[in-house]
Amino acid sequence: MKFILLFGPQAVGKMTVGQELEKITGLKLFHNHMSIEMVAPFFSYGTAPGKRLVRLFRQAIFEEVADSDLDGLIFTYLWSFDRQADWDYVEQICRIFESKGGVVCFVELEAELGIRLERNKSPHRLKHKPTKRDIDFSERDLRSKMATNRLNSLEGEIKRENYMRINNSTLSPEEVATMIKQRFEL
Repeated sequence: MKFILLFGPQAVGKMTVGQELEKITGLKLFHNHMSIEMVAPFFSYGTAPGKRLVRLFRQAIFEEVADSDLDGLIFTYLWSFDRQADWDYVEQICRIFESKGGVVCFVELEAELGIRLERNKSPHRLKHKPTKRDIDFSERDLRSKMATNRLNSLEGEIKRENYMRINNSTLSPEEVATMIKQRFEL
C-alpha cells in the first residue's frame, strides 16, 4: 500500500492534482476538505469541536484504509512547517500506514502567490469546497496564513527518501500527476 501525502499552501492545487492522480493510478483521493465540509454545517473548522470532529473522521478513514486491501490513498494537507503540532500530526498519520507495511510518499507543491489567488476563486475549487465560496474571506484567510505560517518546507528540511517538490505554477494538474506517478511507480 502507498500513502501519498500531497501538501502545500492554500490554493496551490493539491485537490486538483490529487483528482488527476486518482484518475491515472486508481488510488483513492481523500482531500482535506472532504472532512472539513462534512463537519462545517454543524461546527466551523476553526472551533474546538470542528477540529476535533475533522481529526476523528480523518483518523478513522486512515485506520480503515491502512487495514484494507486498497492499493493506497492520496491525502491532501495544509502543513504549517513552523508548528510542531503539524509535524507531530504528519508523523502520526505516517505511522498508521507504515505500521501496516505501507510506503509513505511526500509530494510538496508550491506556486507563486498571484497564481494561488487566481486558483482560489476557480469554479472547480468552489464546486468542491463550499466553505471557500466567500471569496473575500477565503482570500483574507489565504493571505493571513501565508503571513503567519510557513507553508512550504525549507531546503533539506524533509529528510524522507520518498519525497519530491514540484513548482506547479506553469504545469497542468495532469502533468504534475504524471510526474508523481512516475517518481513513485504508482
